Amino acid sequence: MMSNDLAGVWEVALSDGVHRIEFEHGTTTGKRVIYVDGKEILRRDWMFKLVGKETFSVGKSDTKATINIDAVSGFAYEYTLEINGKSLKKYMENRSKVTSTWVLNLDGIDCRVVLEKDTMDIWCNGQNIETAASNTRFSSRAELNDCSLCPHLYLDLHLQGEFVDDGTETHFTLGDHNCCVKAVSSGKRRDGIIHTLLVDGTEIAECTE
Repeated sequence: MMSNDLAGVWEVALSDGVHRIEFEHGTTTGKRVIYVDGKEILRRDWMFKLVGKETFSVGKSDTKATINIDAVSGFAYEYTLEINGKSLKKYMENRSKVTSTWVLNLDGIDCRVVLEKDTMDIWCNGQNIETAASNTRFSSRAELNDCSLCPHLYLDLHLQGEFVDDGTETHFTLGDHNCCVKAVSSGKRRDGIIHTLLVDGTEIAECTE
């Protein structure tokens, strides 16, 4: 249960979802408590030193996160979050360059699809599609419907990549919907490769997180 010592709250968008990080700091006892998505992951009930840092992991890829505690003046403290050694702002700015994110509603279900451009890994609602494909075997559509990958929306976990005249295409299926991530050269060095998500042949607008 949260106390009155809540000192900082951050929202961090990773490939497997948007994670909420909460930090409690008792400036009398030095207590430090960290919650990720409402679950307590670290607790130190008594700390003689009130400043310092705490490092922990976030998400299914065990992304490194660090909360820095710095004294500002008197008994005032400043709390900053770093992700993979970068400030949250710089991390998110860099992430927007190396990932593409699309949010859409299919058959009444909200889906968040993330492409990691450097590895071409595709995530849907918190699961890496390729990882799920290699680790999951379904014998019937009913079993697919029970998959936690996308509640009430079955996913064809077979990824198929192919080269086409103007770039590459990666195909997968969400429910009864055919999905394709197209990678096409922009023709401009600065813009590099342009990635587009098509669902049933319709382009989905990319979102900014």
